This record gives sequence, structure tokens and C-alpha cells, in this order.
Amino acid sequence: MRIDRDRLKRAAAQRAIEFVENGMVVGLGTGSTATFVVQGLGERVAAGLKMVGIPTSERTAALARSLDIPLASFAEHQRLDLTIDGADEVERGTLNLIKGLGGALLREKIVAAASRRLIIVVDDEKLVGRLGAMAPVPVEVAQFGWQSTAAALAKLGAEPVLRQVGEDHPFITDGGNYILDCRFGRIDIPAATEQAINRIVGVVECGLFIGRSSAVVVASETGVELMTRSTS
Repeated sequence: MRIDRDRLKRAAAQRAIEFVENGMVVGLGTGSTATFVVQGLGERVAAGLKMVGIPTSERTAALARSLDIPLASFAEHQRLDLTIDGADEVERGTLNLIKGLGGALLREKIVAAASRRLIIVVDDEKLVGRLGAMAPVPVEVAQFGWQSTAAALAKLGAEPVLRQVGEDHPFITDGGNYILDCRFGRIDIPAATEQAINRIVGVVECGLFIGRSSAVVVASETGVELMTRSTS
């Protein structure tokens, strides 16, 4: 039986937006699941919710404006109450993440770092025992010298591939950078891998989000579950 992933994502998004209260400054994520979050918040704003959003991409900003969600920037708010976003992988127990397949990992990490809480919304297929089991680690890099940066990433054990949007047309982030999708396989010490990647000259940011998520809302065929980080 084919599982309707969009239905699961929508269910998780509806649970996550319950955390948004009147007067909050909320980071708005990027990607297919985050789209359901923004749509749900648009409905709540239309019903009277007072909030301000800080989007993590131009795509999210355009969607929020179309739904009349008030937007602001870090010029007005350097500290956010809450960010709701999706993820490409969630490690059980630690709630460490791989993010960035939507192409907005730098802005997503900036917004997450400025937030008091980061709520992640996924369907159950994104849960893994170890990061790297399914998804590559997106690494945002400067366009200049990206081949050298890719070679340095390969020395860490990655298999970097330049993200393309068409033949001979590299994907360009909102910040004007390239993305190298790096397959490491199973990542046993993700914090060390994150640090090693970010030490490479030419790397802007990587899609390993270590120790940043406050909770993860997971939707499956059996219902919606709220996962918190294991303290063991």
C-alpha cells in the first residue's frame, strides 16, 4: 500500500504550529514539510493569530507574503521565540539532523541559532539510527575555487557532487553560493564531522545540525508523536 507522505507531513505540521502563541517571532523553514507549516500558520493568522515570521529562503518569504503572514528581519529581531522547520534525516535519541536538500541550509542554520527553540517536523521515513544512512550532507561553498573545496571534502571521506538544476547549470543558493552534496555513509561522530567540514577554506556552512533541535514532531500511519532529545 502506498503511503501518502504529504498527508503525514501535513499532520505533523498541524501539530507543530500548536507551539506558536500570540506575539511570537517565528522562524519559517524551507522545504516541502515547511510549506505545510507556513500554510497552517497562514490559516491561523487569518483567524486572528498575532505573530511575525522570519523566513529562511526567498521561496518561503514569497509563500508567507501570499498568505498575509507579517514578516520581519534580523534588523528588527535578533532573537526568535521559535523556529519550525523540516529535516532530511533525524537521528533517533540525539535528534541531530541533516538539513539542506531544499537549498537553504545557511539561512536555516542562522535562524535556528538565533531561536530559543527549534521544532522539527518530519514523517517517519526521515528517522535513522545514524546520520548519513540515507541522505548526503549538503555543504554550501563559495563558487570561487569550489573544485579545491570539493577535493578537501573528499579527503575527509566524502563523495562530493556539485548540485545541478540542469545540464551544466549549478544550483545557486540565495546567498550566491554552490552546494556540494557529500555522501559520507554512516556518520558515527557527527559533531566532529561538522567541525572538520567547517574548518575547510571555501566552506560557508554545512547541513549537519548538531544539538540544535528542541523537539521533533513525527507523523506516521499510526499517528503523530512528539520526540525529545534523550538525556542518557
